[in-house]
Amino acid sequence: MAPFTMVKRNICIAFGAYNLVAPDVLDHTADSFAFALLDDNEGVTEALEDLIEGLVGCF
Repeated sequence: MAPFTMVKRNICIAFGAYNLVAPDVLDHTADSFAFALLDDNEGVTEALEDLIEGLVGCF
């Protein structure tokens, strides 16, 4: 199964650690909610392996 990215915005605030580890994968809105960049947080675009490695570093 291919990996996908999606952030549950109602429980994930933009703390900022992900900006250091995975800036090409995650970002935040002006009101400080995190979201996935690949497909505007829809969770439908397959994430490449190197991006997944960056995400793992966020947790």
